[in-house]
Amino acid sequence: MTYSQPPRQPAKRKRGIILSTRGWQRLQAAEQRSTNQHNFGKPYTLQELSDRTALSPNTLARVRSRKVAVDQQTLENYFRAFELTLTPEDYTDSDSATFTSRQNILLSGQLPVDSPFYVYRPPIENTCYEALLQSGALVRIKAPRQMGKTSLVARTLTQLRNQQYQTTITSLQLADASVFTDLRRFLQWFCAIVSQNLGLPNQVDRFWDDLFGNSYNCTNYFENYILTEIEHPIVLALDEVDAVFEHPEIATDFFGMLRAWYEKSRYGDAKSELWQKLRLILVHSTEVYVPLNLNQSPFNAGFSIELPTLSAEQVLDLAQRYGVDDLEASADAILELTGGNPYLVQVGLHHLSTQMISVDELLQTAATSDSVYGNHLRNLLWDLQKYPELVAALKRVVLSTAPVELEPIQAFKLQSKGLVRVKDPMISPSCQLYRKYFQQALSST
Repeated sequence: MTYSQPPRQPAKRKRGIILSTRGWQRLQAAEQRSTNQHNFGKPYTLQELSDRTALSPNTLARVRSRKVAVDQQTLENYFRAFELTLTPEDYTDSDSATFTSRQNILLSGQLPVDSPFYVYRPPIENTCYEALLQSGALVRIKAPRQMGKTSLVARTLTQLRNQQYQTTITSLQLADASVFTDLRRFLQWFCAIVSQNLGLPNQVDRFWDDLFGNSYNCTNYFENYILTEIEHPIVLALDEVDAVFEHPEIATDFFGMLRAWYEKSRYGDAKSELWQKLRLILVHSTEVYVPLNLNQSPFNAGFSIELPTLSAEQVLDLAQRYGVDDLEASADAILELTGGNPYLVQVGLHHLSTQMISVDELLQTAATSDSVYGNHLRNLLWDLQKYPELVAALKRVVLSTAPVELEPIQAFKLQSKGLVRVKDPMISPSCQLYRKYFQQALSST
């Protein structure tokens, strides 16, 4: 009697995997380090990555899009090419991976530290991090609004916390108007906020003596309390320092004090080592338009970082992350529309990823009030109308066929809002979206 063998079951094909957010961030950071060291800070093209990883450009595009599953060996090869080891936290099963956040949530403001939509702009990230590792460092980050300043700071502070640094970020826009009524009130608020952010009790009353000046009292508070109490280096990030520019009577003393702190770490005296623990980040959207003595200004000391707009290559890379394919032919048009502003690019790509609007529709309707940019444009107009002198200045800019000259303070304020591009002394709209919208909105004013 013979028995037939049961039919052989086909081997189950191993399900593919997709880069997790953590894996994508690790890979981006490693690529950034490599471009700084070996490619003069210029992002690698897909062909250059292919030569380095021995993976085809199409395979690399699938990995980077984080939409199409690949096998584990592919990810291992990619990671190994940048001296990384693939771990289970670096990928997720394709069956369980969800990308609903791409379609349903429009990102705005500071991006989460693990966001896959953060665009690295080498060598800026590495420069910022390396600068703050130096004793008594001062880093100045300048760019118009919605260019990614706070997102850059958040990522840098995360890296530094991993090195046992104490970090705190304080937005000076959070201060009530009453705080700016006099220097004493402002500096006491400043001391109290920094203490609270660092987990220290408020000891302002104990260290404040009206016999001495306010800047001295604030300096004494940091020197004999904050810097003494905390053992590790402290990174103090001050966001929206432009808020102080509106109050010259405070700005002169406050910024002069910050410059003095920077210098204290270089005196070589008994207190220098203490002040070397403090590293400062000043984040602002515009040029400094308050009169400051050159030797008392923190804005001509330390490291200066200006965030550039996105390039066409970066727009295409970001489009892949949003799952927007075949954008090569329109990348330049989107760049001209948005001026490479990261927020404006993200808004456009988000709506393209929902497939509820085409590229042609996006480009044709962008400057209208009911477009995907409608809320943003109306908010800009509403904010601008509070400053009649800026309305008049912007009207001149958008209605002119050539760059124009403006009063420096007007130019700087419009630049801080991201509305114009300044190439001293000439001013032009920062992008076609703003030129077209404000041509229509201001033509009757």
